[in-house]
Amino acid sequence: MVSSIYIGLISGTSMDAIDCALVDFSEGSPVQLDFINTEIPDDLRQKLLALCEDHNAQVPLLGEADVEFARELAKAVHRILDINNLKPSQIAAIGSHGQTIRHQPQGNPPFTLQIGDPNILAELTGISTVADFRRRDMAAGGQGAPLVPAFHRGIFSSADHDRVILNIGGMANITILKKLGGITAFDTGPGNVLMDYWIQTHQGHPYDHEGSWARSGSTNDALLAALLNEPYFALPAPKSTGRELFNKAWLESKLAGCTDLSENDVQTTLLFLTLESIATAITSELDTGEIIVCGGGARNTYLMETLSSNFTGFDVMPSSRLGIMEDSMEAIAFAWMAHKTMHEKSIDFTEITGSSHPVIAGGVYYAGKK
Repeated sequence: MVSSIYIGLISGTSMDAIDCALVDFSEGSPVQLDFINTEIPDDLRQKLLALCEDHNAQVPLLGEADVEFARELAKAVHRILDINNLKPSQIAAIGSHGQTIRHQPQGNPPFTLQIGDPNILAELTGISTVADFRRRDMAAGGQGAPLVPAFHRGIFSSADHDRVILNIGGMANITILKKLGGITAFDTGPGNVLMDYWIQTHQGHPYDHEGSWARSGSTNDALLAALLNEPYFALPAPKSTGRELFNKAWLESKLAGCTDLSENDVQTTLLFLTLESIATAITSELDTGEIIVCGGGARNTYLMETLSSNFTGFDVMPSSRLGIMEDSMEAIAFAWMAHKTMHEKSIDFTEITGSSHPVIAGGVYYAGKK
C-alpha cells in the first residue's frame, strides 16, 4: 500500500529552528498529524549567517554547512518518527526546503541557493526526498519566491471573502486571494529579522517575547522615514527579498543618519517598519477583507495588536482559526509540494513569481533500492 503521509521541513530567514510537519494526504487536503521544531546548533547557525551576509565566504564553509545542516534535518525527521512510532517505510516522501543562504532574483544571472544536501537526508532517513523547489521555479523564469502562496491558494481561497494570508517570518510576505479570483503574492520586506538582530545585539535575547521591548519604546519618525526610503518597497510585484538586502549592514547604514536614539525606540521603530511595509502592500490592493496571520510574528502580541488597530475594515485573525497552526504553515506547504511532485503534478506559480509556465517543483532523491 502506497503511503499518504509526508514530512515537510523548512528553516526560514530567522534561522532559529528547523520546522518539521507530519502531514496526511489520504483525504486529499493536508491534515497535520504532528509538528515539532528543533533548534539549530549555535555554531552551525553562525556558519549559516556568515554564508548569508559575508559575500566573501569561502567554498569550504559552504560545503561544511551543507552537510551539517542536512544532518540536522535528518535528526528532526527521526525525532518526529520516534514521537509518532512510525517507520521510514511508512512515509511517502520528505519535502525539504533547506536553508536559503543566498537569494538573488535580480542577479545577472539570477540565482537562488538553498543548502541541506538532500542526498544525505535521503541516505540518513531512508526516505525519498524532494528538494530544490526554488531553483526549479527560477529556471522557468520566476523569482523563486515566495512559493508558499500556491499552497495558500489551494487551501484558503474563498468565494465569500477577499483574503490576505500574511506570513511574518524573518521576512514578511503576503498572498492576496480575491473572492472573484486571481492571486497577488510577494515579499513585503523585513518581518522579524531586524527586530531579532537588534534585541540579540542589545539584550542578548533571541527574539522580543510578545513584543514587550518594542512596546516599551516610541517610534522615531526620522528613523522610520529613513528605513522606508528603500527602493525595494516601491518595486512592483513579482518581487522577493531576504537577508542579502535587509541585514545588519543595511540597518546600521540607516542608523548612521539618526542620533540620540534609545535602544528600545529603535526596536519600536523596527516593528513599525514591518507594519508600515505590510500595510502599504495590502491597502494598495484591498480596502476590506480578512487578514490571516501565520509565522513567528503571530506570537508577537504587540505586533498583532498594532496590526488589528491599524487595519480598520479588516478582520485580523491567526491562521489557526482556519485550521492550520501559525508555526506549521510553511512546513505543511513543502509537504504539499512534495506530494504534488511525487504524483508528477505541476504547480502554477506564474501569477506569483512571474515564471513562464507551471512546473513540477523540485527534484526527487530516491532512498533505498528499487
